[in-house]
Amino acid sequence: MQPEIRPVTVDDAEAAAWCHLLCWREAYAGLVPADLLLERTSNLERRIERWTTPLGEGRRRWIALNPDPEAPVQDRVAGFVGIGPGRDDDAPVPFELEAIYTRQAFWKTGLGTRLLDVAVGKQPAFLWVFEGNEQALGFYRRHGFAPDGVGKHDPYFDLREIRLVRR
Repeated sequence: MQPEIRPVTVDDAEAAAWCHLLCWREAYAGLVPADLLLERTSNLERRIERWTTPLGEGRRRWIALNPDPEAPVQDRVAGFVGIGPGRDDDAPVPFELEAIYTRQAFWKTGLGTRLLDVAVGKQPAFLWVFEGNEQALGFYRRHGFAPDGVGKHDPYFDLREIRLVRR
Protein backbone atom coordinates (compact mmCIF):
# COMPACT_ATOMS: atom_id res chain seq x y z
CA MET A 1 0.00 0.00 0.00
CA GLN A 2 1.38 3.41 -1.01
CA PRO A 3 1.34 6.53 1.18
CA GLU A 4 -1.50 8.94 0.44
CA ILE A 5 -0.26 12.42 -0.51
CA ARG A 6 -2.45 15.37 0.43
CA PRO A 7 -2.16 19.03 1.46
CA VAL A 8 -1.06 19.48 5.05
CA THR A 9 -3.49 20.82 7.65
CA VAL A 10 -2.93 22.36 11.06
CA ASP A 11 -4.10 19.06 12.59
CA ASP A 12 -1.03 17.42 11.00
CA ALA A 13 1.45 19.76 12.72
CA GLU A 14 2.80 17.37 15.37
CA ALA A 15 3.19 14.38 13.03
CA ALA A 16 4.69 16.61 10.31
CA ALA A 17 7.12 18.14 12.80
CA TRP A 18 8.25 14.67 13.87
CA CYS A 19 8.75 13.71 10.23
CA HIS A 20 10.74 16.88 9.59
CA LEU A 21 13.12 16.33 12.51
CA LEU A 22 13.53 12.59 11.88
CA CYS A 23 14.11 13.15 8.16
CA TRP A 24 16.91 15.57 9.02
CA ARG A 25 18.47 13.02 11.38
CA GLU A 26 18.30 10.30 8.73
CA ALA A 27 19.36 12.40 5.73
CA TYR A 28 22.16 14.33 7.43
CA ALA A 29 23.75 11.54 9.50
CA GLY A 30 27.38 11.53 8.40
CA LEU A 31 27.15 15.05 6.91
CA VAL A 32 26.52 16.99 10.12
CA PRO A 33 28.50 16.21 13.30
CA ALA A 34 26.34 13.96 15.49
CA ASP A 35 26.20 16.36 18.46
CA LEU A 36 25.15 19.31 16.28
CA LEU A 37 22.59 17.18 14.43
CA LEU A 38 21.02 16.03 17.70
CA GLU A 39 20.93 19.61 19.02
CA ARG A 40 19.32 20.96 15.84
CA THR A 41 16.70 18.19 15.67
CA SER A 42 15.56 18.05 19.28
CA ASN A 43 13.18 21.00 19.61
CA LEU A 44 9.84 19.44 18.67
CA GLU A 45 7.80 22.38 20.00
CA ARG A 46 9.66 24.85 17.75
CA ARG A 47 9.15 22.63 14.72
CA ILE A 48 5.42 22.22 15.52
CA GLU A 49 5.15 26.01 15.67
CA ARG A 50 6.78 26.22 12.22
CA TRP A 51 4.21 23.72 10.87
CA THR A 52 1.29 25.75 12.29
CA THR A 53 2.53 29.17 11.10
CA PRO A 54 0.81 30.39 7.93
CA LEU A 55 3.05 29.86 4.92
CA GLY A 56 2.50 33.09 3.06
CA GLU A 57 1.52 34.00 -0.47
CA GLY A 58 2.01 31.25 -3.03
CA ARG A 59 3.67 28.75 -0.68
CA ARG A 60 2.21 25.26 -0.22
CA ARG A 61 3.03 21.98 1.55
CA TRP A 62 1.90 18.39 1.08
CA ILE A 63 2.49 15.39 3.31
CA ALA A 64 2.65 11.69 2.57
CA LEU A 65 0.79 9.63 5.16
CA ASN A 66 2.27 6.38 6.36
CA PRO A 67 -0.11 3.67 5.11
CA ASP A 68 0.16 1.85 8.48
CA PRO A 69 -2.93 3.00 10.43
CA GLU A 70 -1.25 1.88 13.66
CA ALA A 71 1.86 4.05 13.18
CA PRO A 72 2.70 6.17 16.23
CA VAL A 73 2.59 9.96 15.80
CA GLN A 74 6.33 10.19 15.13
CA ASP A 75 5.94 7.79 12.17
CA ARG A 76 2.53 8.92 10.92
CA VAL A 77 3.99 11.13 8.16
CA ALA A 78 6.33 9.38 5.72
CA GLY A 79 7.45 12.48 3.84
CA PHE A 80 6.65 16.03 2.83
CA VAL A 81 7.29 18.64 0.17
CA GLY A 82 7.11 22.44 0.24
CA ILE A 83 7.13 24.87 -2.67
CA GLY A 84 6.73 28.55 -3.36
CA PRO A 85 7.89 31.59 -5.25
CA GLY A 86 11.68 31.84 -5.37
CA ARG A 87 13.12 33.50 -2.27
CA ASP A 88 16.51 34.33 -3.83
CA ASP A 89 17.12 37.86 -5.11
CA ASP A 90 18.86 36.30 -8.12
CA ALA A 91 16.39 33.42 -8.57
CA PRO A 92 17.24 31.64 -11.84
CA VAL A 93 13.57 30.70 -12.34
CA PRO A 94 10.50 32.00 -10.44
CA PHE A 95 9.60 28.73 -8.65
CA GLU A 96 11.44 27.17 -5.66
CA LEU A 97 11.32 23.65 -4.28
CA GLU A 98 11.81 24.69 -0.65
CA ALA A 99 11.95 21.21 0.88
CA ILE A 100 11.37 17.60 0.01
CA TYR A 101 12.07 14.73 2.40
CA THR A 102 11.01 11.16 2.96
CA ARG A 103 11.70 8.99 5.95
CA GLN A 104 14.53 6.52 5.39
CA ALA A 105 12.12 3.57 5.43
CA PHE A 106 10.57 5.07 2.27
CA TRP A 107 13.81 5.84 0.40
CA LYS A 108 13.97 4.25 -3.04
CA THR A 109 10.22 3.45 -3.07
CA GLY A 110 9.24 6.20 -5.50
CA LEU A 111 7.68 8.35 -2.79
CA GLY A 112 10.12 11.22 -3.37
CA THR A 113 9.27 11.21 -7.08
CA ARG A 114 5.55 11.21 -6.29
CA LEU A 115 5.97 14.17 -3.92
CA LEU A 116 7.99 16.05 -6.54
CA ASP A 117 5.37 15.33 -9.21
CA VAL A 118 2.52 16.57 -6.99
CA ALA A 119 4.27 19.78 -5.98
CA VAL A 120 6.38 20.72 -9.01
CA GLY A 121 5.41 18.55 -11.96
CA LYS A 122 7.66 19.28 -14.94
CA GLN A 123 7.87 23.05 -14.47
CA PRO A 124 11.20 24.85 -14.09
CA ALA A 125 12.32 25.14 -10.48
CA PHE A 126 15.34 25.62 -8.28
CA LEU A 127 16.39 24.33 -4.87
CA TRP A 128 19.25 24.31 -2.39
CA VAL A 129 21.02 21.11 -1.32
CA PHE A 130 23.98 20.41 0.93
CA GLU A 131 27.21 19.80 -0.91
CA GLY A 132 28.19 16.17 -0.33
CA ASN A 133 24.61 14.94 0.14
CA GLU A 134 25.08 12.37 -2.61
CA GLN A 135 21.71 10.66 -2.06
CA ALA A 136 19.84 13.93 -2.61
CA LEU A 137 22.10 15.06 -5.45
CA GLY A 138 21.47 11.80 -7.29
CA PHE A 139 17.71 12.16 -6.84
CA TYR A 140 17.72 15.70 -8.18
CA ARG A 141 19.97 14.83 -11.13
CA ARG A 142 17.55 12.05 -12.11
CA HIS A 143 14.82 14.68 -12.20
CA GLY A 144 16.69 17.13 -14.41
CA PHE A 145 18.23 19.47 -11.83
CA ALA A 146 21.84 20.63 -12.25
CA PRO A 147 24.13 22.98 -10.28
CA ASP A 148 24.15 26.56 -11.55
CA GLY A 149 27.44 27.50 -9.87
CA VAL A 150 25.90 29.43 -6.97
CA GLY A 151 26.65 28.38 -3.39
CA LYS A 152 26.23 29.68 0.14
CA HIS A 153 26.89 28.73 3.75
CA ASP A 154 24.01 27.35 5.85
CA PRO A 155 24.63 28.53 9.42
CA TYR A 156 22.01 26.23 10.99
CA PHE A 157 23.85 23.03 10.07
CA ASP A 158 27.20 24.72 9.30
CA LEU A 159 27.38 23.24 5.80
CA ARG A 160 27.85 24.59 2.29
CA GLU A 161 24.78 24.52 0.04
CA ILE A 162 24.69 24.55 -3.73
CA ARG A 163 21.81 25.70 -5.87
CA LEU A 164 20.35 23.31 -8.44
CA VAL A 165 18.10 24.42 -11.28
CA ARG A 166 15.81 22.69 -13.71
CA ARG A 167 14.89 24.96 -16.60
